[in-house]
Amino acid sequence: MPVEQPSPDTLETLIQQCLEGDQVAWDAIVRMHRRKVFNIAYKFVGKHDEAEDLTQDVFLKIFKSLGTFDRRANFQTWLISVSRNLCIDHYRSVRKERETIDRDVDAGELTPASREPGPMATLEQRDRVGLLREALAALPDTLRTAVVLRDLQELSYQEIADRLQLAEGTVKSRINRGRTELARQVRKLRADDYRANDPSPDGSSRTGAFR
Repeated sequence: MPVEQPSPDTLETLIQQCLEGDQVAWDAIVRMHRRKVFNIAYKFVGKHDEAEDLTQDVFLKIFKSLGTFDRRANFQTWLISVSRNLCIDHYRSVRKERETIDRDVDAGELTPASREPGPMATLEQRDRVGLLREALAALPDTLRTAVVLRDLQELSYQEIADRLQLAEGTVKSRINRGRTELARQVRKLRADDYRANDPSPDGSSRTGAFR
């Protein structure tokens, strides 16, 4: 059942009450516009639970930005514009994180391959798995657990929050920090391995012809 849209005067009153700290007025604004914001978020993430999380984040940021709204403008137009911009920022952030994971960390290598690889592939995979396990082991327990639950076990933010008894915002923060630190550890271990196998003073590889 669609939510009845308020008149401009009613909405103006609600906004003013929100700015004065009236939580009930803010709840009313959220109810009026939640479906529209959710639909925008869903177009960006494509998953119901992630769209719910993003919708909550968007409304939190809208609430914090409410004082910047030009009261002469159309509130719904402003809300949609802010929502889209925040969703675009979220999409870019997630894409950047995924690119970091894809470039520096192949989480799939921590699980057995579905088909039998050849001898050289087996050896290379074993080396990569060892590298990733070593990088994971270097993470603090809180960050390692968050990354494993999200990227390896593929739990939702809500499932992780429930399991760890944490707020979803804390879970997301730990996952982001954990991914960044994991990628850093992988780069560090690769650099250490390169130096260990290439001790020549000029830095040129003595074994490059055989790689």
